[in-house]
Amino acid sequence: MSTGYIYDSLFLQHRMEGHIESPERLRIIMSRLEEVGMLSKLINIPFSSASEEDLMLVHSTEMMQKVKSIVRGGTGWLDMDTYVCPESYKVALAAVGGGLALVSRVAEGYISNGVALLRPPGHHATAIRSMGFCLFNNIAVAARHLQKKHQVKKIAIIDWDVHHGNGTQDIFYQDPTVFYMSTHLYPHYPGSGASHEVGMGKGRGTTLNFPLSYETTREEYLNIFEKGLRTIEKFKPNFILISAGFDSHADDPLGGVGLKEEDFELLTIKICQLAQNICKGRVASFLEGGYNLEKLAASVIHHIHGLMQF
Repeated sequence: MSTGYIYDSLFLQHRMEGHIESPERLRIIMSRLEEVGMLSKLINIPFSSASEEDLMLVHSTEMMQKVKSIVRGGTGWLDMDTYVCPESYKVALAAVGGGLALVSRVAEGYISNGVALLRPPGHHATAIRSMGFCLFNNIAVAARHLQKKHQVKKIAIIDWDVHHGNGTQDIFYQDPTVFYMSTHLYPHYPGSGASHEVGMGKGRGTTLNFPLSYETTREEYLNIFEKGLRTIEKFKPNFILISAGFDSHADDPLGGVGLKEEDFELLTIKICQLAQNICKGRVASFLEGGYNLEKLAASVIHHIHGLMQF
């Protein structure tokens, strides 16, 4: 068994001059993976773009039409943070499709785990709204795909991005089959993720938020993270997805909670160990944030090294 990855140069075509969520994020990751000899040890997973039917597993047709409409007009904005260019809709469909291929390969046993090195990111996109640099929610569509195509009954999504994944939480807030856990700065963009947000209706108890302050130490963070994993263990998911945002690195310009690049390897190992015990090691990771380019690349290398140990 081995670790797979998703990447395509098409992901570089979503761009706006001067925006912090830029193609350089993926360029430096791929360059560093090549430099350290890690890329050749991974399995490149071929994929095709998602269909609009795939998007409709979680998103409204009105949301898709809005993105397409603005893209047809050229460069524009979906909100004050979230841009599109003429290639953005095509790129976003490819990003979702890459995620679907990755989780399918893990579910089929072709690889033991994997990482989707894609953009634009996804965890802020709700069922009806693109926001926070995110056009569509890559990880949420992948979760629904696992349930629909691969009959995966219960899924846990672990989100360590420094920003709360409001879109992912919102999509699954009333769903008892998807457990969402987030560690994030609070109060911080987007303003959600308080500890009392625990789910609603049948989904009550399957949302777990750990709002953190800037003063949170590495030791405190690790203790909190392990507490969350113990709760997920009780949920007994059949598959674990990671919203891997590396802006929780101490040196990130958009946040940071005291973590260093090697900590992401430790977090990954803890998740994979849990997955070995409860869901046959099935783990797939999706790139979210991370805006200090050097620290982003170093953190991703540590993250993948953690995955490769299983």
